[in-house]
Amino acid sequence: MTDFRFDFSFPREVRRAAARKLLRASDGDTPVIEQPIRMVSVDTPEKAGYAGRAELAQAKLDTCRERLAGDFYKALPKGLRGYLADKLDAEAAARHIEAGERAGAFFDAMLEERLTRPDGRKRRVATIPTGQIIDSYSRLLAYLAPYFDANELPPKDDPRRRTFNLDMVAAGWAAFFPLYPSLPGNAELALICSDAETAWKKKRGAWKDFGRSLLLGYEYRMCIKLGTAKTAKAGLDEAFQRSCVDLRSMKDLGPHGFWQIAPPYRLWYWLEDRAQARRDLGLGA
Repeated sequence: MTDFRFDFSFPREVRRAAARKLLRASDGDTPVIEQPIRMVSVDTPEKAGYAGRAELAQAKLDTCRERLAGDFYKALPKGLRGYLADKLDAEAAARHIEAGERAGAFFDAMLEERLTRPDGRKRRVATIPTGQIIDSYSRLLAYLAPYFDANELPPKDDPRRRTFNLDMVAAGWAAFFPLYPSLPGNAELALICSDAETAWKKKRGAWKDFGRSLLLGYEYRMCIKLGTAKTAKAGLDEAFQRSCVDLRSMKDLGPHGFWQIAPPYRLWYWLEDRAQARRDLGLGA
């Protein structure tokens, strides 16, 4: 009997098991499952499923505001505490959840329109995985677009080829949320940056209907974590796991400096990936 012993030192990335619905098996090594996808580089407001209905979520945000105003989170920069607290008024949760519902409705309508062929048949979805591939919730990280067969593929710059990710940002119903390493190619990144800037400056979508006091998706999740943490250390560790980079100057603002720049210019990387991210993004050692 061979005694197999290995010492392979390269790092493995293994996610926890996730329950998925088995749809069918096309052959002996190809099962087809139902797989959730997280659209990368975009972030829409949360619905009630994240932190509860408006009244329940508002209580958590109220606690967050009180903690930011007091000494509970005194380790945070004063400017960041003020930036978040200014958004945490009595309607913050209701406003955010309503924006989440509206963003979902916009996305559903866009899918229906762009995936319906002229003859009424449904088009398949083109799935473009990138970067990290699978996130901590076992969702596939990808860009999505309508799928065209080779004989019907529109020209390269045809708007029909735009990703749904890009169009959600351009319409103002998703905040631009580029997170290393799941970034598009340079040309695509420049395009979505430009669309994000235009949506922000022209107050499209959520910013038109709910104003700039609207908590962005990641800001809302951040405040919920800060408001529900048992200790200050736990809240800080949970809420600030990413560092922000200014896309215009490529200056690293750290985990607490994102508030200093407008949403279209924020690029993120996980703090645990700091060394490699800084090398790959040209930020120095």
